[in-house]
Amino acid sequence: GKVADSLDKASEEQEDVGSLMSQDPLRTDAEGDSSVATIDKDAFHVNQRESEAHQARLQHLCRICGGSFKADPYKRSHPVHGPVDNVMQAVLRKKEKRATSWPELLAKVFKIDVRGDIDTIHPTNFCNNCWNFIQKKFSNVPCEVYFPRKDPVEWHPHSSSCEVCGTLSHGVKRKQQALNPQVSKKLRIMARRARQIRPVRSPKQVNSKSLMKKIVKCNKIHLSTKNFAVDYPADFVKAVSCQICEHILADPVETTCKHLFCRVCILKCLKVMGSYCPSCRYPCFPTDLVSPVKSFLSILNNLPLRCPVKECDEEISLEKYCHHLSSHKDAKD
Repeated sequence: GKVADSLDKASEEQEDVGSLMSQDPLRTDAEGDSSVATIDKDAFHVNQRESEAHQARLQHLCRICGGSFKADPYKRSHPVHGPVDNVMQAVLRKKEKRATSWPELLAKVFKIDVRGDIDTIHPTNFCNNCWNFIQKKFSNVPCEVYFPRKDPVEWHPHSSSCEVCGTLSHGVKRKQQALNPQVSKKLRIMARRARQIRPVRSPKQVNSKSLMKKIVKCNKIHLSTKNFAVDYPADFVKAVSCQICEHILADPVETTCKHLFCRVCILKCLKVMGSYCPSCRYPCFPTDLVSPVKSFLSILNNLPLRCPVKECDEEISLEKYCHHLSSHKDAKD
């Protein structure tokens, strides 16, 4: 009888265990689903908070160079989208350039298109240093502002290894690239010249003009100022003459320090005498040379010259001078 009772109890316990085990999978699945949903919800909130924090950090960085606005004591910044400010408009008018919006101007200077920017990926402002660089680009005013023109920062969406969230105080680090030897030399020259007081022109520097004339040897290809049909004031003649050969400007170029030279003359001097402006010794490189404003070129090309042929007393504009001489040669042939 005792054995039978023990067997009945054992069978009842097994049934209870079986019923409990049959109920547990449903309960554990429901608990598992709820926990996964909670984790997903928390992860979503965390990702949303991170992306919002990332976007807030972007507002403190420059769209172009990646620098932090905290580096500027005045916290100056300029909107990437919108109209150009009045100061830049005045600079552009002097250079006879037209640009009404920042996206158009940034595309010209830095070769980047900001019109397709996304607020969650790209900053919406740029720093005052980049603004100064744009001003220097169009005004040619000597200054110590430098920016690697072909290397603006590339922006990426927020991720676990986000550089923006890790380097806010110092700005986004640019990929290290070997500097062009010519560019690094230019930086050294500009830094050294900034520390020195510009020396008074010495007799040696005055005598260097004759040396430069020997270097360029352009008597046969450039026109003398004596060919002018009008007796212009000395200051005007100097303004339309090359500062090296002292002939009438031929294919004129303007340096950063606002001096005018024939293109051939200045390139020869830079190659032989070093990367300095022959007039004021300010650092100058072939890449810095730009064409003068159109209004100046218009005045230069319309200056009247006397025809050197004895039988011809005609006055010709500088622009048509070569064509006029070739007509005399054709007549002789």
